[in-house]
Amino acid sequence: MDPALRLTDAVSLPQRHVMTHSPVLVVDADTTLWRTALPLEGFWRLASRSPLELVAAADGSGKRWRAAIESELVAMAADDPLPPMNEDVLAAMRECRAQGGRVVLVTARPQAFADRLAERLGCVDEAHGAGRAVALPDAVLDAPSGDRAREKEPAPAAQAAPASARETLRIYARAMRTYQWSKNVLVFLPLLAAHEFSAQAWGAALLAFLAFSLVASSVYVVNDLLDLRADRAHPRKRNRPIASGAVPLAAASRLAAGLAIGGLAVAALSGSMALVAVVIAYLVLTTAYSVRLKREPIIDICALAALYTIRIGAGAAATDVPLSMWLLAFSMFIFLSLAAMKRQAELIDSASSGRTAAGRGYRVDDLPIIEALAVASACAATLVSALYINTPSVQELYANSEYLWIVSAILLYWLARAAFIAHRGEMDDDPIIFAFRDRVSHLCGAGVGGALMAATFL
Repeated sequence: MDPALRLTDAVSLPQRHVMTHSPVLVVDADTTLWRTALPLEGFWRLASRSPLELVAAADGSGKRWRAAIESELVAMAADDPLPPMNEDVLAAMRECRAQGGRVVLVTARPQAFADRLAERLGCVDEAHGAGRAVALPDAVLDAPSGDRAREKEPAPAAQAAPASARETLRIYARAMRTYQWSKNVLVFLPLLAAHEFSAQAWGAALLAFLAFSLVASSVYVVNDLLDLRADRAHPRKRNRPIASGAVPLAAASRLAAGLAIGGLAVAALSGSMALVAVVIAYLVLTTAYSVRLKREPIIDICALAALYTIRIGAGAAATDVPLSMWLLAFSMFIFLSLAAMKRQAELIDSASSGRTAAGRGYRVDDLPIIEALAVASACAATLVSALYINTPSVQELYANSEYLWIVSAILLYWLARAAFIAHRGEMDDDPIIFAFRDRVSHLCGAGVGGALMAATFL
């Protein structure tokens, strides 16, 4: 028997199945068939479904943990869609059947896994799980396994060219969602609001920006690992690097850990223990959001708003700039509005495609409440900005504070327009990323910048 099959208790394949005039194709359902690592699939499924069960199963021997993961894999075999598979192997299986041969599926997983998988594939004659593995006869062809062919007489076939270093870097950057780093410019907001422009303060803020970028990417990777099942069923998210199998689960798991450690190291390098504490709080809250809070209606929106506001707190902690209560109140309302628009966009997308919002606690008929929350919070944010204009601190910071009314007017227009676009179903999943790509938003930003310059220097 080919040792690459990694079988344990071998039994004989009945002689009636050995036909010298037709091949028997034996496929290893643990490694050959998949473009993913089954144990990690089970681990992340269990972590997503029940983190507490995952912790409870981690006994000293590891037996309970392995049993829980095996149970998840049995359930995985009934998933729609299945995790990414080796298309070359599937084609070889179908071709063997078409030529009158037999396809035998073997696995060291439970028999229930083998049976469910064979039923799903629809091109398997026999499935042998743990304790029922087969001793192979001479008339057998082994299926090709990824980067190497295991056929006894391999047929010429075009091999996929390995990805270039640049393409690999691009794929991993997508997995890290580096474009989301733009959100971390919020760490500079306390400096701008306080008119603090010293090189030392901006250097400290830059370290906070880098620390948050690394930690945020770590959490995005973990979130994608936890959302594997939902992402693979989503028309767009299934193309994400981890869900599609472009980034292996083992590499993604190592990447998440490395990014988190790197982010904490950068925060410690700044010398500000307050920044380290804020980064840890952000990491804890984002992990809680990925594991549980995102499934709780309204709480998830409040958590998203808090995560944005924490970035502002990180900028203040890194630079020792006092954090204004006006700025905190404004940030909570505006980010609550944007978070509600994000959920609104997802629900509208679900309604238009006839799907449910997988992994969320909302129904499509919740849309009116979410829309009302988005608009009300937008109005509250604009009101806070207007009230702030008349405070004594503003009179000290700005030579002509009346120009700040232009900022409030532009803000009200931009938020109303964003809510309008979201209502029409034309908003991207994330309104902040939408703003970075939207030309009208760019003009609004330029208008805000011009009004601030006029209030400061005219």
